[in-house]
Amino acid sequence: MFAIRSTGAAATRSTSKLAPALAALARFKSTSSASSLKQRVEQLIPEKLAEVKDVKQKYGDRVLGETTVDMAYGGMRGIKGMIWDTSLLDANEGIRFRGLSIPEVQEQLPKAKGASETTPEALFWLLLTGEIPTQAQAQSVTDELNSRASLPQFVIDLIDRCPSTLHPMSQLSLAVNALQHDSQFAKAYHAGINRKDYWSPVFEDSLDLLAKLPLVASRIYRNVFKDGKHRAIDPSADYSQNFASLLGFGENAKFADLMRLYLVIHSDHEGGNVSAHTTHLVGSALSDPYLSFAAGLNGLAGPLHGLANQEVLRWILKMQEEIGTETPTEDQIRDYCWATLNSGRVVPGYGHAVLRKTDPRYMAQREFALTHLPEDNLFKTVSALYKIVPGVLTEHGKTKNPWPNVDAHSGVLLRHYGLVEQDFYTVLFGVSRAFGVLSQLVWDRALGFSIERPKSLTTESIRAMFEKK
Repeated sequence: MFAIRSTGAAATRSTSKLAPALAALARFKSTSSASSLKQRVEQLIPEKLAEVKDVKQKYGDRVLGETTVDMAYGGMRGIKGMIWDTSLLDANEGIRFRGLSIPEVQEQLPKAKGASETTPEALFWLLLTGEIPTQAQAQSVTDELNSRASLPQFVIDLIDRCPSTLHPMSQLSLAVNALQHDSQFAKAYHAGINRKDYWSPVFEDSLDLLAKLPLVASRIYRNVFKDGKHRAIDPSADYSQNFASLLGFGENAKFADLMRLYLVIHSDHEGGNVSAHTTHLVGSALSDPYLSFAAGLNGLAGPLHGLANQEVLRWILKMQEEIGTETPTEDQIRDYCWATLNSGRVVPGYGHAVLRKTDPRYMAQREFALTHLPEDNLFKTVSALYKIVPGVLTEHGKTKNPWPNVDAHSGVLLRHYGLVEQDFYTVLFGVSRAFGVLSQLVWDRALGFSIERPKSLTTESIRAMFEKK
């Protein structure tokens, strides 16, 4: 498994120095064999490698798309330039997880006992294998994550010492970077692991990180917004129920179901979005999952990406405040939208870089609201916006997609159940996004994907290129 490139006395000294790392690798190789998910991934790797080889041999010289100067200046938008097998975003259909739409995921994947929504654990199995798990297989992921749910004391101390004025996303990124101390991939790489086996410690790191994220996120929440008192993981509960309980909302079964829905639909959105692409990019340098995901979190924290969910709710609340009512009329909403646009701002939560229809993730949340909180005044306002804003944006003429995206709805649901702290919303997004980006990171290493290195140009070189013609 390992390629220790030393001989003679030097080899003895080198092996002695590497003994702790080698012992750690032996432990994770033996203990992880009980994980049926890992066994299934290991079985699939030869098939997937053969598939990639076949596609490259048959179509390696084919052109995927055409890059324009506008694309280069426009943030590489629309450039087809990476592989992301766990999900695909279609402009008209929306996101599909391993070929399944969100309604199909909700219908076909198993649910926790007594729950009405499927679990992120079940989705994790689907993302890694492309297969719908059985109830037992989904439960095995739950059990595996619960068995790993603990934090090193120094990480606890680090979080507790953060000032409450430090944004929760900064604290989350800081804690994930600190957890890197125990990265099994970093230790394995130092020990000289064969590149064909990179995926195994990456898998282990990914499960460890997923297991610890609710503890990290809830600790930040309780420290910053509540009394600083913390709860323990219930080994008999599923991931979302535990997360809800750690946050302090565990007694509300509907909130736990909301967490299941939220964590599933926010988990993956193909590879081109900032958090996914950044995790992939940093991981391509063989940075371990902790470093890679921390980088992705820093991208998610931007107001044009994950931070948008809190911006939407703030805009709606400000609209209600300025109009002077919690139930504005359609005419009042329309006038406020135009005032927003005419001031040079955007109506947050509407439009998408890829989608050209209403985001299916928005619709999943809307269905949840129609079932559980149809009389909520804020939900009624969101429904009115859904009716009014597309027409305003179409008339305005500067938006390619006037339909709502996922951020247009999530804050309303969270607020209804008492999670009103908007600065924390993106942390929830980050916990969810881990399931998607870490699934793909495992496959990046299993398939031996190269370091990412696109070619850049200067403005002058582009001018010269076309002026010569």
